[in-house]
Amino acid sequence: MTIPWWGYVILAGLAWGTYVPIIAFGGLEFGGKSNARLAAILCVGLAYFVLAVIFPMILFTTGAEESPSIKTSAVVFSALAGVAGAVGAICVVFATSTAVKAATDAGLPATSYKIYIAPLIFGLAPVINTLLSTVWHPSPKTGWNNFHFELPNVYLLIGIVLVGLGAALVLYSKEIGEAPKPVAVTPEPTVPATQP
Repeated sequence: MTIPWWGYVILAGLAWGTYVPIIAFGGLEFGGKSNARLAAILCVGLAYFVLAVIFPMILFTTGAEESPSIKTSAVVFSALAGVAGAVGAICVVFATSTAVKAATDAGLPATSYKIYIAPLIFGLAPVINTLLSTVWHPSPKTGWNNFHFELPNVYLLIGIVLVGLGAALVLYSKEIGEAPKPVAVTPEPTVPATQP
């Protein structure tokens, strides 16, 4: 079965879209304290090890995939990508626990801020990716230090603006949600005047 490129996009979206709630629940199941966050991160690392180390090694050693040539730059930049992914995973875990504490300290339900974490992260990440991709153009011919500005298509710029507006709406809805709710005043019942 051959999966088209957009199929992988959908699978990645499903995986990353479910990541924040799943890791938050995992940390809660470990007890919800700082040691629980570390245990959740450890499980993420074990999953990465199985999927990103064991699985490719099996494919290379069985001949299902040809082993690539090893270059220093390939190892360095691939490892940096792994570090970026791991830092992101750790930040998601700590953002969740910090959001729960901030909401509790503010006298709000513990889950009040958690709902904003994923939209902000996954709104910010593609904007950063796009901005970096407009100035950094590494290739095997030119190396990693090929920097110049390439103006993206106008629709991409409109998309970035819309993502920014979406993040602003998420934050604004947070502020609206935290605003004190007006207290409904019930009028005193009127007693009809008695006739003499």
